Amino acid sequence: MRKAPSILFDRTPSFSFEFFPPKTEEGARSLLDTVLKLQEFHPSFVSVTYGAGGGSRELTRAVVHDMQSRNIPTVPHLTCVSHTEAEIEQVLEAYTQAGARAVMALRGDPPRNRPYDPSLDAFRHAADLVRFIRHWEERRRLPYRLTIGVAGFAEGHPDARNRIREMDFLKAKIDEGADYICTQLFFDNHAFFDFRDRCRILGIDVPIIAGIMPVTSISSMNRMADLSPGTNFPARLLKAMLRAGGDRESIERIGINYASNQCSELLDEDVDGIHFYTLNRSKATLQIYRNLGINNCYDVDRIHMLNELYNS
Repeated sequence: MRKAPSILFDRTPSFSFEFFPPKTEEGARSLLDTVLKLQEFHPSFVSVTYGAGGGSRELTRAVVHDMQSRNIPTVPHLTCVSHTEAEIEQVLEAYTQAGARAVMALRGDPPRNRPYDPSLDAFRHAADLVRFIRHWEERRRLPYRLTIGVAGFAEGHPDARNRIREMDFLKAKIDEGADYICTQLFFDNHAFFDFRDRCRILGIDVPIIAGIMPVTSISSMNRMADLSPGTNFPARLLKAMLRAGGDRESIERIGINYASNQCSELLDEDVDGIHFYTLNRSKATLQIYRNLGINNCYDVDRIHMLNELYNS
């Protein structure tokens, strides 16, 4: 497997977290508290989301600058939606000036609160954006190569009618110069393993990171359904939550235990990395780490060697 030329993957498996830019002072304080707690695990990197239509562009840049100042490798998102080439160049300049050496190139979601005409976008697909970023860094003659991540959909893209054609679009992003794939959240590991196998069959040999978001409440599950349409919520997870009878603490424990078992199986099957969608909270992710017996990321190498010993 080809490794991304970046500190993001200086150890395998990688562990990473995703945050979104806070809109209030209270949200900013909460995010800082979360970052300080999760920083103890020495994450391989953190990613910072980008609002639909680029609405949180300046907020994203501010979070990137703050993370980089804490020596945390940061991967800001960048989307095609509602952007011209000139605007994308401005965003890339801002990110690199803030210290970022990696970006996540996405098609992005259309804005919900204002009219949107996709014909005005400079890029139709994420592959087009990846190609533009590579050409931009060549023109700028950067002294380093940006690491570019792209999205993958273990259970299929919600807009895709043809799964074979969908994989062609994914391969196009890699062929244009993307370095790794991070999947949308999923709850069925079999779907992830099948997706990973199909990638390898097509010659996609970059790291494939599994996206995990633990269910901590009924409202968080509803939000997941909105954020990631088409996500399959397995019957055994739903049955366990029904048995909780609406008790919030029980539902949270069930969600954390389910995600812990997911991560344990992924690690046993040599996943390239695990990416936690934190919703700017640390409690669930911290508990998953404890359940896995990982005190910090440097313990993973020893666990990996033990897995190989027991499987030999």
